[in-house]
Amino acid sequence: MKLTFIGAAHEVTGSCHLLEACGKRVLIDCGMEQGPDLYENQKLPVTAAEIDYVLLTHAHIDHSGNIPLLCKQGFTGEVVTTFATSDLCSIMLRDSAHIQEFEAQWRNRKARRSGGELYEPVYTMADADAAIQRFAPCDYEQTIDLCQGIKVRFNDMGHLLGSASIEVWVTEEDVTKKIVFSGDVGNTNQPIIRDPQPVKEADYVVIESTYGDRLHGDEIPDYVGEFTRILRETFDRGGNVVIPSFAVGRTQELLYFIREIKEKNLLPEYPAFEVYVDSPLAIEATTIFNKNVRSCFDEEALALVEQGINPLLFPGLKTSITTEESKQINLDDRPKVIISASGMCEAGRIRHHLKHNLWRSECTICFVGYQAVGTLGRKLLEGAQVVKLFGETISVNARIESIKGISGHADMNGLLAWLEGFERKPDQVIVVHGEDTVTESFAQTVEERIHCPAFAPFSGGCIDLATGEILSEGLRIPKKASEKPARAKARAAFERVVAAARRLMEVVMKNEGLSNRDLAKFESQIQNLADKWDR
Repeated sequence: MKLTFIGAAHEVTGSCHLLEACGKRVLIDCGMEQGPDLYENQKLPVTAAEIDYVLLTHAHIDHSGNIPLLCKQGFTGEVVTTFATSDLCSIMLRDSAHIQEFEAQWRNRKARRSGGELYEPVYTMADADAAIQRFAPCDYEQTIDLCQGIKVRFNDMGHLLGSASIEVWVTEEDVTKKIVFSGDVGNTNQPIIRDPQPVKEADYVVIESTYGDRLHGDEIPDYVGEFTRILRETFDRGGNVVIPSFAVGRTQELLYFIREIKEKNLLPEYPAFEVYVDSPLAIEATTIFNKNVRSCFDEEALALVEQGINPLLFPGLKTSITTEESKQINLDDRPKVIISASGMCEAGRIRHHLKHNLWRSECTICFVGYQAVGTLGRKLLEGAQVVKLFGETISVNARIESIKGISGHADMNGLLAWLEGFERKPDQVIVVHGEDTVTESFAQTVEERIHCPAFAPFSGGCIDLATGEILSEGLRIPKKASEKPARAKARAAFERVVAAARRLMEVVMKNEGLSNRDLAKFESQIQNLADKWDR
């Protein structure tokens, strides 16, 4: 019996671990890498067709996103997960496939014009549909005989609707070992969903470390109070509150808070204000939240349901599915709330709403989640005066607000608290799913605080579960051969600049046919930029 770590090893995304035991090969998560990565991932030592099962902790794409690719490559086994995760994957994997196909179409239009090679999408909608057919959902706390010698059980981890830690019992040649995979450990006191549930015992624990070196702080912000203030001040000015929001999880939290504002009449001067959810994915996700009330909601949310109250529904809530319905929202000049994706303003309908509202001083753009470096959302938070949307220069006159979102991840103390819930200390803790240095520092913290051995493997690292012997710590191969991590980061930064330059060239080519006056202005701006950085 052997466990090999493939993805999210000294990195934050692309979770994937391979369990080989009892003549079977089982993947725990099969996630897509997102964003920059320092190290090369080792390839699976077996073909997709040789994988018998996938055990999935939750629906986020960095844990589930490569399942359609696995099916495309020949996987025909079962994907075992919770009912809620299965439901969410049915929309999120299709959405991911749509993005892959759209990117391929965009790249290939350019390739045809330039005579370049055509780009094949990572996977297609047909691959996503095939993957969804392989899902075999189960209940929380249900012990399943996966196959001869392997049993599994899923426990609520409070990270996302349906998220779970997975207990795996392996019996081979009269030796039984138990491995627990944390998946992503949820934060406590989140609205709607339950706190992470403890596990009593394990021989091995594989734990994430996203926030393994950070603390959220002890004080819980007054989300409802802060949000009420923003709504009142904006409505008093006659403006809209536009909220870029992630479709799954964050949008539902916002609906939960707005229902409370309306229920408690915290805005008596605007009792009938309307809230538009303009994201087909968010609307589908909200339906799935309502479908999984009994299995996933916390006591507070369940109490509302028992009273006949839908915690995600209130008077004035409107949804828009079609493009035409989305366009109509900005034709109504009454103050309103507009919730739309994407959360970082990089794509989707939110960009249209920004185009119609950013220039209006009476409006507010309210951010409720993390904005990555380089995204439009980050630029707005950092004080950009003008932005470019759909070829137009838009002045940023709206008020920019930010409400610290409720993190879906446990912080360092939360991770340690979950580990301390084991009644018997594990023989070994394996730290994954964290930034390069964080995995190492958290492994050291575990040894100091929990008093049991811990290590952070690189991709390809593996452990003999029967004996506890670490067979390999994995291979530390930078993305650029033999580059040190610092150099790899510098290289990645330079490549982003090169990508930006390519985009500028694309913009130049799009502007062929502009008036001589506009072209002269454009040329002058480019020359000024070149002069500034020509060192």
